[in-house]
Amino acid sequence: MNERLVLVGYGMTGHRLLTALRAASGPHGRQVTVLAEETRPAYDRIRLSECLRGTRPERLLLDDVTPGGDGAGVRVHLGDPVVAVDRAGRMVTTASGRTFGYDVLVLATGSRPFVPEVPGADAEGCFGYRTVDDAAAIRDRASRAGTAAVVGGGLLGLEAAGALRALVPDTHIVEFAPWLMHRQLDEQGGRTLRRHIEDLGVTVHTGTRVTHVTTDEHGRASGLRLATPDGDPLPGVDADLVVFAAGVRPRDELASACGLLVGPGGGIVVDESCRTSDPRVHAIGECALTPDGRVHALAAPGFAMADVVADGLLGTAAAFTGADTSTSLKLLDVAVASFGDALGETPGAHEVRYLDTAAGVYRNLRVGDDGRLLGGVLVGDSSGYAALRSLTDAAVPGASSARDLVVPGPAGAAVAGRMPDDATACFCHHVSAGTVRRAAAADGRPDLDGVRRRTRAGTGCGSCVPALASLIDEQLTAHDHG
Repeated sequence: MNERLVLVGYGMTGHRLLTALRAASGPHGRQVTVLAEETRPAYDRIRLSECLRGTRPERLLLDDVTPGGDGAGVRVHLGDPVVAVDRAGRMVTTASGRTFGYDVLVLATGSRPFVPEVPGADAEGCFGYRTVDDAAAIRDRASRAGTAAVVGGGLLGLEAAGALRALVPDTHIVEFAPWLMHRQLDEQGGRTLRRHIEDLGVTVHTGTRVTHVTTDEHGRASGLRLATPDGDPLPGVDADLVVFAAGVRPRDELASACGLLVGPGGGIVVDESCRTSDPRVHAIGECALTPDGRVHALAAPGFAMADVVADGLLGTAAAFTGADTSTSLKLLDVAVASFGDALGETPGAHEVRYLDTAAGVYRNLRVGDDGRLLGGVLVGDSSGYAALRSLTDAAVPGASSARDLVVPGPAGAAVAGRMPDDATACFCHHVSAGTVRRAAAADGRPDLDGVRRRTRAGTGCGSCVPALASLIDEQLTAHDHG
């Protein structure tokens, strides 16, 4: 009898697991069943803000596994979430009452938006921001809104605010931390980013918490009451559209209900092989609490966990030891990047800074006392990011210095040098710069979508897209002069 593998959840991490198994020439005698809560197959959640801009959800769909099909021995059931796990009987039950037996169970239930427990947070006009259905509902509300407020100044919140700004010109960002993107940027980086965003007409409130969502006589959201982190009142904000994008919380209720070990702050406890307290049950992605004591709310760590489980199922021992959390993207048309030890937590690290307040450019490289490049923060100009990231943990090249590398524009990029063919361009899918170059060359007049289709680069966390664009431009230049 074939081993029965049941995957609970069909987001990006679950899709990565299936793709890894398929890449190894099919399920290897397994009967694979996927049980999904959403009615759509797996899609690229990183590009969710595109739906706010009007992109059809179908454009975000990921490939490989067809809903209801039997490609590579996989059966997918959409819109029928698992509601109970019977570990003793190795059985799961879905909302429709169907039951599925398993020999191996993988929980990839993801996370839910964090919504502060304040009065009015469930009023009409308040939305979480996690799914394409959320994006559709927000876009519909925005067509009738006068003022929008996004609660959360991290990656997700700024992406949402950037898309909303085109729909609701009077848009506010409310962030509890002292500066924007405090997990990725240092204070000066956050201040520089804030200045760019405010120049676009978006009002930013940092060091601010929401204490109440006010409502009108019909129970619809009308504004936010605000306070300092210590509780001192601040001027409120009028808002008839409120989007909560202030982080996520792991969806671990299934695990908790069936007696699996769950961390005190949430998350399904797993070991380095991503096994839970029951060796027949694994957890991957944003629902898992890894041995480093963290719940990783990013795509790249989730992909790494999926690969670890796939390797284990295929008979190869592997361990999750963390994942690259670098990022490079444009937020409200501002180039922002961070990589490696961006905040200088390594003992003995020192800073090499470049600051141009007139141009709104801030670059800070962290260098070890042995001359190794440890990481950095780039705001307003992320030129050379791909090469700098490839140099992380390496000595600064040649006779140059970190002072040369920190300079923005062509000068600093030239010092970092051309990205070597064997350097990793896409860390999520382990795609080298050389592979991207060859894919671009094969297309003649390449574009990003073509390279994505050929290599899968750029279909994970998205942070490599600027590097891919640079490599594609390099090929276009060569084609034009060839």
